[in-house]
Amino acid sequence: MTLPFYNYFTHGKKDENTYVSSSWPGLLLSAHKRHIKAQSLQPALALSSAVYGGGMLELNRVFNIYVDKHYRCDDPPRDIEQALLEWQERTELCSGLLTAVRLEHTSIQEYTCDAFGLLCCTTAGVSNAACAGSERTVFDAYGEKHQATTSTLRGTEGVLADYDRHSGADISDTSNTSSSNISNKASSNTSNTSSYVPGTINIMLWLNGQMTPGAMVNAIQTAVEAKAAALADAGIKDSENGLTATGTTTDAIVLAVRQTKHESQPLHTYAGTATALGAAIGRLVYDTVTESLQAGLHWKERRGQGDNDI
Repeated sequence: MTLPFYNYFTHGKKDENTYVSSSWPGLLLSAHKRHIKAQSLQPALALSSAVYGGGMLELNRVFNIYVDKHYRCDDPPRDIEQALLEWQERTELCSGLLTAVRLEHTSIQEYTCDAFGLLCCTTAGVSNAACAGSERTVFDAYGEKHQATTSTLRGTEGVLADYDRHSGADISDTSNTSSSNISNKASSNTSNTSSYVPGTINIMLWLNGQMTPGAMVNAIQTAVEAKAAALADAGIKDSENGLTATGTTTDAIVLAVRQTKHESQPLHTYAGTATALGAAIGRLVYDTVTESLQAGLHWKERRGQGDNDI
């Protein structure tokens, strides 16, 4: 396991700001003051839940952008686009993720075999850890805050009848030491707080191989299962109810597939846990989530803070 950008961010070693992939020819990851950038030479087919560049799309770059822990905004895509323009990056053919995790805790793992190559890049923090399916605070499509109960979630009440409207709680991750225009934006609106806060477990998967669209969805499913397993094994609990966390309230994932035809690389139609591809995805996601969390935990322990503060 490796934290390739640790010395760049903590010791100012500017010659340690790049990581060259061994599993995807021409794929380069680079660290910058406010973001991690992954770039391939040619566009890839991607499936993304990113707030900027989400859905099924072609891309050749993914940005994981650091924001301050107090970041609040009604329009994160606008802020990401402004940041890309500031960095003189093209605003098309890319996805943008937001994180409040310290960027030196970026974990990268790779795996290569005859049938495919795979790179996984993860930043993970759990201060807003959540258990899917449990009773907890939720936000509707308009950014209004509600208290969802198990009965209302199952539809026995018909609507969310009981809720409490007030300003959003501070449910963000570890603050980095650097500052930026994006990171200093905090909402002063106490009556209609945006439901979006920075992604806390951000996962990039770069697959050098071929996949059907269905297999890409299957790969996302496997990655999410591995993330949940890593959190369970780490003993991470829902920050509201103490149940075993399955993720956080703001996780995001991008899967990019090279889709280059090669005699030795078959077309993958499945990516579940019983497949070689799914097993590799699960292992790399599990390991990178674990390593990034451990790095954050060690950083917090030196400062006397708790597990769910990372």
